[in-house]
Amino acid sequence: MDLNLKGKIAVITGGASGIGAAVGRELLSEGAAIAVCGRNEEKLAAFRNELQGKGAVYTERADVSCEADMRAFAAHVVEKFGRIDIWINNAGIAVNKFFLDFTDEDWDRVMGTNLKGLWNCCRIAAPYMMEQKSGVFINISSYAAKIPHAEGAVYAASKAAVSSLTKSLAADLAPYHIRVLGVIPGMIQSEIARKSIEENGAKYVRDIAMKRLGLPEDLAKPIAFLCSDAAGYMSGFDVEITGGKFAAQNTDWPWTRIGAAYPSNR
Repeated sequence: MDLNLKGKIAVITGGASGIGAAVGRELLSEGAAIAVCGRNEEKLAAFRNELQGKGAVYTERADVSCEADMRAFAAHVVEKFGRIDIWINNAGIAVNKFFLDFTDEDWDRVMGTNLKGLWNCCRIAAPYMMEQKSGVFINISSYAAKIPHAEGAVYAASKAAVSSLTKSLAADLAPYHIRVLGVIPGMIQSEIARKSIEENGAKYVRDIAMKRLGLPEDLAKPIAFLCSDAAGYMSGFDVEITGGKFAAQNTDWPWTRIGAAYPSNR
């Protein structure tokens, strides 16, 4: 399917590795120009070098928790490319502790990136899209927004708020032909989940109907579709890309019944 993304300008926060990088590669392959920000200049440089000669790529060191950084970044993207068509709020952090052990600094750090940072990015990018009367926001949420996990209260609360915000913004921005969608990834093999997967990977796989962990690339094509006009009547809800995580209470039974081995986690 031709997604007709050629010439579109896509911004990806936290886009130099993991899910963000996979989505960036996919959008670039579909003909979009990508602008990526992050806090680690080395990762940004490595990503930029990897994609050299494959399309229009702009990177800038900017922290989504700093409003001034993001205002400057958005302005630089518009200066370079002339517009912003797609904004993917991918940057996020997680801190896991017993709830009484969380400090005010932990709360501020997680909420500052996952929620306030996303809120500020939407407020910064929306006026550009409103002026051109078109645009798409993709907010990367989390399965924790649906089912929180123990010792992750602040992260889960931030992502539940992101899912709610997605719906409100979709309604507010609809008159300007701007769509807003959330994406709920399953257990994806990325840096943010690395330690947890090392400790609990087998348990996570047992809860997934497809019986494997996800890869960042498993999200890239679906997100590219959501960014395109082919998804033009989709707005105001979360799309789960989870391999059937918690699709049923007994995801093991069908595999046992047919005597099939679990697929490898690739």
